[in-house]
Amino acid sequence: MISRDDLNPHLLAAEYAVRGPIVRRARQLEEEGKKIIYCNIGNPQALKQPPLTFLRQMLSLLEYPQLLNHPALLSLYKRDVVGRVRTILDRHPEGIGAYSESSGIAFIREAAAEFITRRDGIPASADHIILTDGASKGAQSVLLALLHSEEDGFMIPVPQYPLYSASLELYGRRQIGYPLDESNRWHLSETALAESHARALAEGTRPLGIVVINPGNPTGGVLSEENIRMVVRFAKGHGLSVIADEVYQDNVYEAGQRFSSFARIMHAMGETGVPLFSLNSVSKGYLGECGHRGGYLELRNVPGDVLAEFVKLQSISLCANVPGQMAVYVMVAPPRPGEESYSSYVEEKEAVLRELREKAEILAKGINSIEGMSLAIPRGAMYAFVRFELPPERGIDVAAMSAEERRAYDRRRDSEYCLALLEQTGICVVQGSGFGQEPGTLHFRTTFLPPRAEIETMVAKLKVFHEQYVRELVEA
Repeated sequence: MISRDDLNPHLLAAEYAVRGPIVRRARQLEEEGKKIIYCNIGNPQALKQPPLTFLRQMLSLLEYPQLLNHPALLSLYKRDVVGRVRTILDRHPEGIGAYSESSGIAFIREAAAEFITRRDGIPASADHIILTDGASKGAQSVLLALLHSEEDGFMIPVPQYPLYSASLELYGRRQIGYPLDESNRWHLSETALAESHARALAEGTRPLGIVVINPGNPTGGVLSEENIRMVVRFAKGHGLSVIADEVYQDNVYEAGQRFSSFARIMHAMGETGVPLFSLNSVSKGYLGECGHRGGYLELRNVPGDVLAEFVKLQSISLCANVPGQMAVYVMVAPPRPGEESYSSYVEEKEAVLRELREKAEILAKGINSIEGMSLAIPRGAMYAFVRFELPPERGIDVAAMSAEERRAYDRRRDSEYCLALLEQTGICVVQGSGFGQEPGTLHFRTTFLPPRAEIETMVAKLKVFHEQYVRELVEA
């Protein structure tokens, strides 16, 4: 019989907290009949975010195009949906049950290039776009393609989405954490980047690139243009590639804030020497189509022979799933003004984003009313990285701990806290140590995706729980 010890040690070492032990315990409790408020993962439609009508109508006809021959049934669909589907089938007569070319269906890649041009006012090439099974597969492709020796590593933010740390562990390569500035709304510090880079070199690690998540996961931060320019200059000065994880680009809530793409900023700087790998996805934004696993990877400032290797890498998996590619098509080529679905599409889109903005405010206000907790209103994405304080445990001298011992101590404390929160209240969040956090700080990540009534219930339960948890620690 095969045993766990027979498995790849890199797989055993990889951790992915958003679906870790706390979430598995939540599933067990739910099976036992306990009501669970799942705030552990950015899975919008699982938390009652409605799908957009245009997208689902289009996909339903593409899945069963025989409906096009039934006029009575077609009366349920808007005319521009039917027209769009007929055009798609004319251009891609194989339908969605056949493989596409490895990089993705050509007219969808062309539409993605046009989307980038509309968004940023810069040139974009369909030949430099690869359609992927969600942004995660695009990110892993870049890491896999660029990392080629055991000493190689990527700079990743702390806190970060654990896709990056888990993937680097899986590939047997090195993580170079750089801290985000919590006191400055999670912006990047050039000093912190330089210190992390220098530390990596001193430890024998060769930094190959830097990952930037904007808007931020798990922080909800939105980077300024100047902050992005700083990162580009830093990457240029140290010979780094940039992975720009921009899947939350539509999720910007704070007045006066806007999403700025790395592609636009680099074009404005005239920077052609820094390789850029930009990611987008249908899973986030206002679509929330996580289950369709659609996304794209855009490559800039890479030569043709390098691009060819990325296409070859994609071809090993044959192609991204075709229904997901069709979802990407709607994301990058939505209904246009004058089309029948335009007004309803915009109305549904704005309703989703407005609801997320209001729930972010409700969550932050509630968290900040709890003594020992703090949270700036998330500026973007769909998460909050809540900071909380716990009294010291008796007999524990944290000042005498090494850095590694302190990280292990904090990991135990925030994990115990989040597990107790789940057991006592049914609230499922993820411990901050699963994303990385500064030593001596404690956090948990929560989404603000559940319906607002559940957000309000969650905050009320959290207040009672936290006060009791702290009281028991003091009295122990």
